[in-house]
Amino acid sequence: MKKNIHLLLLLFTGLLSHAQSTDSLKKTMQQLYEANYLMDFETIAQLSYPNMVEKTGKEAFLEQTEQFYENDTYRQRYQLQTVPFQFGPITKIGNQWFCVVTVRIPKRYFFEAKLSAEQALEKKTWLQEMNQTKDVTFEPNRNSFNVKMIATFIAVYDENTSGNWRFFNFDFKEHQTAFEKLFNESIIKQLKL
Repeated sequence: MKKNIHLLLLLFTGLLSHAQSTDSLKKTMQQLYEANYLMDFETIAQLSYPNMVEKTGKEAFLEQTEQFYENDTYRQRYQLQTVPFQFGPITKIGNQWFCVVTVRIPKRYFFEAKLSAEQALEKKTWLQEMNQTKDVTFEPNRNSFNVKMIATFIAVYDENTSGNWRFFNFDFKEHQTAFEKLFNESIIKQLKL
């Protein structure tokens, strides 16, 4: 009887900790998305995988992130403050937990210099390739592009994250490259990236 009670307690504790972990993942993902929406680069750095930020250097990381959103050529903005996330299964690999999170994000790219029809066509092709989507619409009156894309975030929970979920944003080529350097090919295959 005692054995059955211990087994039930162990099962209940495991389910409770998994539920807390899932709730924590959802809450932290929402914080990261809002930080991107608000262009709060400090919070983006705080919620990104710490080893990636350390290897890049925090100041360089902040600068790269800012350049991704604002530079001499364009300004990029998320258009919706809240969006529904699609959470894949939380997967344990070794001593690490991973979750692939996808979200359909509408973004707008405002170009600083007025684009001719030819330049707009070039930029449209470039934005389609960069955002891996065909859904790119030029708005000449606003000198901007509306882009609808699927963004992919990789959530990681391990000894480097101090008991929190931290993220790689695969919109950033630097994040994708860092993930591939920090985690072995077996993990990449298991997550189907």
